[in-house]
Amino acid sequence: MTTLQVAPLRQFLADFTRLVQEPHGQTEILAQGSHLLGELIRHDGWLPEAFAQPHPEHYQQYLLYADPLSRFSVVSFVWGPGQKTPIHDHRVWGLIGMLRGAEVSQNYAHHPDGTLQPEGKPVTLQPGDVEKIAPDVLDIHQVSNVYSDRISVSIHVYGDNIGAVSRAVYLPDGTEKTFISGYSASYLPNIWDLSKEKTHD
Repeated sequence: MTTLQVAPLRQFLADFTRLVQEPHGQTEILAQGSHLLGELIRHDGWLPEAFAQPHPEHYQQYLLYADPLSRFSVVSFVWGPGQKTPIHDHRVWGLIGMLRGAEVSQNYAHHPDGTLQPEGKPVTLQPGDVEKIAPDVLDIHQVSNVYSDRISVSIHVYGDNIGAVSRAVYLPDGTEKTFISGYSASYLPNIWDLSKEKTHD
């Protein structure tokens, strides 16, 4: 028997809303926000299973919460075995927290000839780890599930409604194609319903 406890997610959203209400700059939001996200992912058991389901062909991006003023959004990324993203950017600040499994991120940078080349060593996130991204630093990367035999789940927080942001995927020659990701689910979890905290078989 397991009990779904969504209270940690509700608390995280309340705390993060208070954070973005203050006149903080990006650096302070990422610093304080990474601590808040770290607390959220420190324990498992709060993410509804409907938002941790893999797809056999590609990763899933489930919207958990979108701030009504588009100040931030919270998304669960679910990686099937061996799945990975294309090389892409974000164009807003972000935080990535590892909840289950592990993922590896490789940053890319434009070279003088216009091509994209790996920048630095790959970064592997294990459960409890948090990574920061920002559009004025290294905003282009590719992310992969470390495992070829099981799923991985990470929780992302972005400085906008990320499913509605126009951004880009890239080919190795530097060619970019704009896209708007949307979300894998067309509905939101009702995390405010206390009856969600119930026991499942």
